[in-house]
Amino acid sequence: MSESSQPLLEARDVSKTVRGPEGRLDILANVSLAVHAGESFAIVGASGSGKTTLLGLLAGLDMPSGGGIRLDGHALHAMDEEARADLRRRLVGFVFQSFHLLPALTAEENVMLPLELEGRDEARALAREALQDVGLGLRRRHYPAQLSGGEQQRVAIARAFVHRPRVLFADEPTGNLDQRTGRHVADLLFALNRDQHTTLVLVTHDAQLAARCARGVELREGRVASAESLS
Repeated sequence: MSESSQPLLEARDVSKTVRGPEGRLDILANVSLAVHAGESFAIVGASGSGKTTLLGLLAGLDMPSGGGIRLDGHALHAMDEEARADLRRRLVGFVFQSFHLLPALTAEENVMLPLELEGRDEARALAREALQDVGLGLRRRHYPAQLSGGEQQRVAIARAFVHRPRVLFADEPTGNLDQRTGRHVADLLFALNRDQHTTLVLVTHDAQLAARCARGVELREGRVASAESLS
């Protein structure tokens, strides 16, 4: 549980509506949730239930049509894109189903990239430490094409954790992996969540993976169908 009663991440009555060829489409409707610092929190639901849309709103990648979202006390719904991008750079890490590694860079250089964009002089040393944390210290000079799918996802995890984010958003992080490799990657995510006290918000359709989180919500057709324990 948190060190404070104040949630690190909170959504209140969040809705998302888009206009399509056939008129208005309600993707999310009146979704509320609260996640405290250091928690592991799952967002589950069938395909098309609004999981990834909700994650994008919680991370400030998109704006809600209604309601409000606060991250570390900042009202994302009241900030412009530049301010939200700066907040993400300082507080947030991402792991996606696709690894999004740059093929022309080594594992070490991929992990260094966000630190170099911040102008951090110690980027290389921190990248090496992060790769050691995910068990890839000896593979740091390899390019993505020379790594297995599981190794590439571990590089992506190292990149996400290298600047010690307050919250990590993971969207189907094991979706492109076989069962054994996926389980190893999940173990790694939960270990980093525990050891670094990084809040983990996990989007998944995998009930077993969701059950490993302390709490969560299930979405059905854009609404919260159930909350709290998903085990």
